[in-house]
Order: sequence, then structure tokens, then C-alpha cells
Amino acid sequence: MEGRLMLFLVGALLVLGVVLGAVAHVPAPVSLVAGLAIALWLALFATRERFAAHRRAGRLDHGHGGAR
Repeated sequence: MEGRLMLFLVGALLVLGVVLGAVAHVPAPVSLVAGLAIALWLALFATRERFAAHRRAGRLDHGHGGAR
């Protein structure tokens, strides 16, 4: 699971590099819309990860006297 997340992050950084290179060649409004779309995507990703972490932590707390 961790390997897939790392691969995903590397891919996202690669796409970010391509987008930043393209920003120099597109009009400012297009760059602004693309920037807002990326910010929204990052916010949704962070929210999803936060809720997933809470669910994982919650599952660990409901054990029946396991090793501590």
C-alpha cells in the first residue's frame, strides 16, 4: 500500500513539473483555473487521507484485550 502511495506522489510531482513548464506558455486565466483545480484536488486528497487515518486508528482502539 505504501509503495503505491509513493508511486502516486512521484507521478503527481512529475505532472506538476509538466504543468509548471506549460504555465509559461498559456494565458494567465488558464493558469489560474488550473491552479485552482490542483488546489481543490489536493484539498480533497488531504481530507480523504485524514478520514482514512481516523478510521484506521478507530479500528485499532476497538480490540478485545490484545497485546499492548
